[in-house]
Amino acid sequence: MSDAPTSPPLVTQGSMVRRLVMTALGWALVLLVLGAMSLTALFRQTVLSDLEDRLAGVADALIAHVEVSGALTLRLDEDLIDPRFSQTFSGRYWQVSLPGALDVAPLRSQSLADVSLAAPDKALGEALSTPGRPVSSTTKGPDGEPLRLVIRAILIEGVEQPLLVIAAEDQRPANARILRFGLASAGLFFLFTVALAIGVFVQVRVGLAPVLRMGRAVADVRDGRADRVSGVYPAELITLGGELNKLLDHSQEVVERARTHVGNLAHALKTPLTVLSNEARDQEGALARQVDRQTRLMSEQVEHHLRRARAAAHARTIGARAAVDRTVDDLGRTLQKIYGRQGITLSWSCEERVVFRGEKQDLEELLGNLIDNACKWAASAVTVSASLREGQVYLCVEDDGPGLTPEQSQAVLARGVRLDEQAPGTGLGLAIVVDLARAYEGALELDRSELGGLKACLWLPALVES
Repeated sequence: MSDAPTSPPLVTQGSMVRRLVMTALGWALVLLVLGAMSLTALFRQTVLSDLEDRLAGVADALIAHVEVSGALTLRLDEDLIDPRFSQTFSGRYWQVSLPGALDVAPLRSQSLADVSLAAPDKALGEALSTPGRPVSSTTKGPDGEPLRLVIRAILIEGVEQPLLVIAAEDQRPANARILRFGLASAGLFFLFTVALAIGVFVQVRVGLAPVLRMGRAVADVRDGRADRVSGVYPAELITLGGELNKLLDHSQEVVERARTHVGNLAHALKTPLTVLSNEARDQEGALARQVDRQTRLMSEQVEHHLRRARAAAHARTIGARAAVDRTVDDLGRTLQKIYGRQGITLSWSCEERVVFRGEKQDLEELLGNLIDNACKWAASAVTVSASLREGQVYLCVEDDGPGLTPEQSQAVLARGVRLDEQAPGTGLGLAIVVDLARAYEGALELDRSELGGLKACLWLPALVES
C-alpha cells in the first residue's frame, strides 16, 4: 500500500454569487432599515415640535389676555378665536389657574366642560421651578384621548403665587400622520430593497462572468475542445490563466516523457528476449523448448504491462478524446475482412456524437480485444453496439458461441487464464481490457447474450459532442 499523502478533497461550501449577494444585501438592508427608522423618528420629532409650537402660541395668547383682579379672580379680556375651544371634548383645550390659591376658580375652555386638566406632577414641578419657560408633557384628556401639553408658569406683580397656563391638544391626529409616514417609508424602502437586490445580483453576475467564462474554458481544455485556456479576461485573471496554461504544458511534457521512457523500456527488453527466443528455437531438447516458452511468455507479460503503463499515462492526459463511431467502423471493417473468411458475420452500430474521453489507440485496443475474442469463439455471428448511457460510453459485443457460466466469467478475467488451451491466444485479452478500463475508471461486465453466447459490456468515460 502506498504511503504517499493524498490530496484533500474539494468540498463545495455555498456559492460565491450567493455569498456576495447576501453580504451586499445584508449590509444594505441594515443601512436601509436604520435610514427608515431615522427618517421616521425625525418626522415624528418634527410633527410633535409643530404641535408644541402651536400649543405654545395658544399659551402666549392666554397670557396676553388673562387678567387677575385684586380679589384674585381670573378672567379673559378677549376669547380665543379657534372655535374648537368652544366645542365640548373637541380635542383642543386650555386652562389657567393659580395652584397656590385653592379658593380661586380656574379658567377653562368650554371644550373641557367641568373637567380639569391634570398635568403630570413632574412637568408641573419643572414649570413652577422655571417660570416663563414652556414645558412639554403628555396626559389623558377628558374623553380618555392622549393629550400633548405645553405648560408655562408666569409671575404676576402683586400675586404671590405664579399663574399656571396649560394648552393641550389631542395627539392622535399627529400619531396618525407619523404612522402613515412610517408605512409609506417602509413601502418605499421595500421597493428600494428589491431594486437594490436586483442591481446587486446583476452586478455580481457581471463581475463574476469572467471567472465563469474561464471555468468553461478550462472545461473545454479538459474535454478536448481546446488545447489551451484562451480569451479576453480582466487583469486579475490573466495571471491565473497563464499559470493554468503552464500547468497544461507541464502535464503534457510529463506524459510525453513517460511515453518516451515506456518506448525505450520496450525496446530494451524486447531485443534480448528476441535473441533468447531465436537461440532457443535453433536448439533441440527440453531446455530449449522451456526457454522458448518462457521468453514468449515474458514478451507477452512485458507488452501487457507496457500497455497498462501507457494507458495510465493516457488516462491522465487532459484533452484526450476519440470519436467512438469512427473507431467502431474502422475495427468492424478490418476484423470483418479477417474473420469473414471463416464464415463469421460481423455487424456493428453506433449512436452519433458519442465521444470517448481518452486516447484513440486505447479505445481501439479495448474494443479490438473484445471483438477479436468474440470472433474466435463465435459460431457464425458477432454484433457490436455503442451508445451513450447514464453519461458514459456503453460498448457491447455479443456472439453466438458457447458462452460462459457465471463462475467461468469470473475466472476468465484473471490474467492468463484460458478455458480452452486449443484456441489461439495467450489468455491476456480480457485481462488487458479490464486493466485498461480500470485505468480510465471504467468497468467490464460479462453476461449471457441473446444470441446464445457471451455478452461483454464495457463502460467508459464519455463526452457528448455539442
